[in-house]
Amino acid sequence: MKTSMPPSIVPTPGRRKPRGRLPIAGVAGAAVVGFWMLMAVFGPWLAPDDVGNMNGDAVFAPISAQYPLGADFLGRDMLSRILQGAPYTVGVALAAVLVASIGGTALAMFAAARGGWFDTVVSRLVDIQLSIPTKLLALIMIAAFGSSVPVLVLTIGIGYMPGAFRIARSLAVNVQAMEYVQAARARGESLVYITLQEMLPNMLRPVLADFGLRFLFIVLLLSGLSFLGLGVQPPDADWGSLVRENIIGLSEGSPAVIVPAIAIATLTIGVNMAIDGFAGRKRRGG
Repeated sequence: MKTSMPPSIVPTPGRRKPRGRLPIAGVAGAAVVGFWMLMAVFGPWLAPDDVGNMNGDAVFAPISAQYPLGADFLGRDMLSRILQGAPYTVGVALAAVLVASIGGTALAMFAAARGGWFDTVVSRLVDIQLSIPTKLLALIMIAAFGSSVPVLVLTIGIGYMPGAFRIARSLAVNVQAMEYVQAARARGESLVYITLQEMLPNMLRPVLADFGLRFLFIVLLLSGLSFLGLGVQPPDADWGSLVRENIIGLSEGSPAVIVPAIAIATLTIGVNMAIDGFAGRKRRGG
């Protein structure tokens, strides 16, 4: 007797498992982040005016054809100031998060793979550093060595490294117990091979998500330090510095105060939207 399969389980030629689509919010967030990344690279060359050009008659000038984003407290074009400040806000934050994430993740993988006393000592040292607030560490380092871009990158990178270490170690401890890692150990593979070829590819997604969140935290910390006058120093300026130096124009509703704050907000919101979008794609796509 001829039997037929239910329509729901009849195999369809060429049918593939549907993949999760990136939500519109995630696409928008990634576009905003990509835009500011491009401005961090090409912004200084695209600036329509030299940041040193001052016009005493245009102090806190409103938005106009000559000043598309207004003018600051010295009559300088704010559009040019924003574009010139993008490398210091985005670039310094990106360099610091690379130090934190790469350093913390590498140390965590080697500690988890090595195990024993090495893992114990490193974990306890990280716990000690975690007890020191990142802002307090930054203030101490800046007071000791002064405020410069290398000091900011290293200080903030080292300050956020323990958090990256803890996240990566929790992942690495689970991964290194898997059968394929044990098989690599049985084959006599080196520690470097095991960590880079067997462990890292299987913990990359959570590490990248943590990378994005840590970048967001560092942008806000840098902006806060610059607002206090402890970040990027004149004549250079990041967006936090632009808010601080134009704060006296707040009572006049000057765009020189609002525009850099909007730039910071769009970058941080864009990072959040991009992270949420990619996380949602992973859940829907399996």
